[in-house]
Formats: sequence, structure tokens, C-alpha cells
Amino acid sequence: MPASKNAVDVAIIGAGPAGLTAGYLLTKAGYSVTILEKDPVYVGGISRTVEHGGFRFDIGGHRFFSKSKEVVDLWNEILPDDFIERPRMSRIFYGGKFYSYPLRAFEALMNLGIFTSALCMASYAKARMFPRKDVKSFEDWVVNQFGHRLYSIFFKTYTEKVWGMPCDAMSADWAAQRIKGLSLGKAVMDGLRRSLGLNRKPNDGMETKTLLETFRYPRKGPGMMWEAARDRIVEGGNQVLMDHALRAMRFDEATGRWHVQATRGDGEIVTVNAAHVISSAPMRELASRVQPMPASIPAAMDLHYRDFLTVALMIRSEDLFPDNWIYIHEQGVKVGRVQNFRSWSPEMVPDDTIACVGLEYFCFEGDGLWSMADRELVALAVRELAMLGLCSAEQVVGGAVVRQEKAYPVYDETYRDNVETLRRELEERYPTLHLVGRNGMHRYNNQDHAMMTAMLTVRNIEAGERIYDVWNVNEDAEYHESGTEGERAALASERQVPGRLRAA
Repeated sequence: MPASKNAVDVAIIGAGPAGLTAGYLLTKAGYSVTILEKDPVYVGGISRTVEHGGFRFDIGGHRFFSKSKEVVDLWNEILPDDFIERPRMSRIFYGGKFYSYPLRAFEALMNLGIFTSALCMASYAKARMFPRKDVKSFEDWVVNQFGHRLYSIFFKTYTEKVWGMPCDAMSADWAAQRIKGLSLGKAVMDGLRRSLGLNRKPNDGMETKTLLETFRYPRKGPGMMWEAARDRIVEGGNQVLMDHALRAMRFDEATGRWHVQATRGDGEIVTVNAAHVISSAPMRELASRVQPMPASIPAAMDLHYRDFLTVALMIRSEDLFPDNWIYIHEQGVKVGRVQNFRSWSPEMVPDDTIACVGLEYFCFEGDGLWSMADRELVALAVRELAMLGLCSAEQVVGGAVVRQEKAYPVYDETYRDNVETLRRELEERYPTLHLVGRNGMHRYNNQDHAMMTAMLTVRNIEAGERIYDVWNVNEDAEYHESGTEGERAALASERQVPGRLRAA
């Protein structure tokens, strides 16, 4: 069949949080936009909500919390009437015992025992007095911050389960980005305050700047937000083309425009002609589809991703545990984390007599776990839930499997140089190509960070030049787990928005 052509101001690759944020803001500003999404059914990317028999599954767990007022305001604008306030509760399961996360000092000491606790503190003291000098790996960074004993208990097993690689082969950037600001001393002091009930100010009732205690959540899951954004884009006269996978894209020097080709599910090739392209596609995938192929393609091909799958089990029981999720640090099981969907929102689970939990398995696309049949994965999840003592196999009445490819960009020893090489060539050669989001920038962006990269990209398009450096978003990761949402002041936005590269 002949290729169809659509001329628009902006083509957007990917209908995840970054792509839909960009599409929504550009639509509001009067731009013509076409969004290409390879999933045939769901928008939202890893933030989508999958439905199975009336049960709704959050793919990964997405707290709606940000200290950026602009992000919070945009959430409220897109989904004004459907947020609920939820308590945060997460625990670690290690050695057959539960540990509150964040740490509660007395509880941790009791669970570990006096001898092990003493060894942990001695190990911590040694690390502070004699830190590793040449910090290159995740292991180096965490041992310096917490000591080798705590690293081996609370970081090594889980981290290697998640990433499928030794901690000494992972870049220290991962730890610095995700654990930054959480020292052992701060964790112990916060645990003492919590244990003694001293985590509130006596006069105003407001929480001190401590770890996040509550968060907002769409009542039917995060996909509700992104479905609403999609609907607003379409209502504004623009397109969100589902089941359209990026095939190729070529910049026409003569016209200064892009020709973006996508393959539709039925095999037809659709071509979008655009002045700008915003891509949230994985950098490796994008580089292999740009024509002519970039000289930095070897760097792109050396970028790696971690995939995961969720096995949702329906269990004839009251809720098995009150947590949003439990981190599984046990070595004898493959599961990395277990979610309780009703704890995210009661509306995720339609039957009061059925508990619904999601067991998350981290894997590589095509490996043994990824390739297992759904029935085998459900059977594995049932066995492991029973091994953890959370339920018996006889209680399970149903199951479903959701696979998520390229869920996490891998921070290995070479990733930083590879990203910089590819970024430099693409940005210098193509000023109208914009990379956004988690996989689009190969950075472990949270949902709100991904949205901010899109918000700044829209400003750059409106200005006609790169006046904001989107790569400075998420330089300070600690805010996502601490403080007051939106800071209740515009200062939060000033803090989270990178300064202009130059005057507009």
C-alpha cells in the first residue's frame, strides 16, 4: 500500500509520561502534533495501568509526589478530580523478618540482634575512617556511605537481583543518583524520631523535612492520568497513533524537516512530516533508526537495558500485608518486590474478598524468565509467595502476567561515555531533534523528572532554540523521597527547573 503523509509541527515518539506531557503542552500552545506509540492498547509506558478481569495493575508502582510545583500543577490540571491521598508504607523482607523502610532504628536493632548490629556499626565506623579512595562502582559508593556489613545485608543481594550484574560492575552514578542524601546517620535519626513519635512539629502539625509519609495517587491507577492526557490531546485536534512502531527517520536538509516512518500493526508504513521530533524511544533504538546512521552508533549499541515482568495473583483472602510494596532481599527466591494493589488504591481491586498482589521479576528480554510461558510464571509466583510465608498455594484463584521491556536503563561502567558521545552528535547535527524521558535520555528518571524534561523541551521549541538544558533535570534525586509536595511555594519550581543556557 502507498505510504501516507501527515505534515505537523512536532512528531513525538512514545506515549509515556514525557511524550504525553510534551503533546499536551504543545496542543495547548496551538501546535499540530502526532504521537507515535507502538503499544496497541495502552498509553503511559511503564506508568500505564493494565486491566485484567476488572483487576488493575500498576506496572512498577508510581507515587504521585513531586517538589516541583509546576509538575504538581500539571497533574492537577490534567486530572483534577480523581486523586486520593494514600499512606506510604514499604518494608524490606530479609532473613525471614520485616524491616520498615525507611529504617526504624529500634526495630532494625531488634531484628538484626545485638551482635550483628554491633558489627554493622563497627563496619560503618571503619568505612568512615578509611573510605575507598577510587570510587568507581556502586559497591565502592555504598560501602563508603554505610559500611561493608550493611551493604551486604541491605544493598548487595537486592541490587544484583534487580540489575542482573555484580555491584562492582555497576557505575557509582546509580548509587549517587538514587541513594543521594540518605546517610546512615540521617536514617538512624529519622528512625529514632519515628520510633519515639517525634516526627511532627508541636505547633503547626506539619511534617518536618523527613522521608515521604503520604502520596497522592489516581484512584484507578497511574494510567488514568495518561489516558486523560491522551484524550485532551485528541480533543485538541491532534493525533495519538497506537500500534505504530518507529521504523526510520530522516532529516531533509533541503526543507529542514523530518520524515518519520512508523510501521502500523497491519504492516502499513505511515510517514509523518515534522519540523521537530521529540523522542522518548530508547537511545539505542533511536540511533539505529536515524538515517544516515550516526557515526556514534557503536556507542549506542553498547547501551543496555534491564527488563522486568509482573505476575499478578488473585488470592482468596483479606489483604496479605498493608504495604504498598515489600522489597525481597532473600536469596532463595527470584522475586524482587511484591506489590499490594489495594494499598495503592481500593478501586484497583473490585472484590473485597480477593487480595491482589504483584510479584516483580527482573530479567533480560529473551532470557529464561522472560521466555517462560505465562502459566509457568504464575506457578513460580505461587511457589515463591508460599515460600515467603505470605499465603498458601490453595488460596490463589487466578493470575496474569505483564511484561515490560527496557524498564530500566543500565548504569554500567561505560554508559556515561556512550550517552555523552551519542547525545553530542545528535544534538549538534540535529537541533530540531529533542531527547526526553527515562529511556530517551538513558537516565533513571522518575515520572516527574521525565515530565520536566518534556516541559523544558516544549519551552525550547517555543523559543526556537535550546534555552534550557534538559540534561540538568534530576541532578538532585533526594527530593523525590523527602519534604513537602510542591514545597507549597514557587521556590520548588525554581529549584527543580535548570537555569537558562542563555537569555531568550
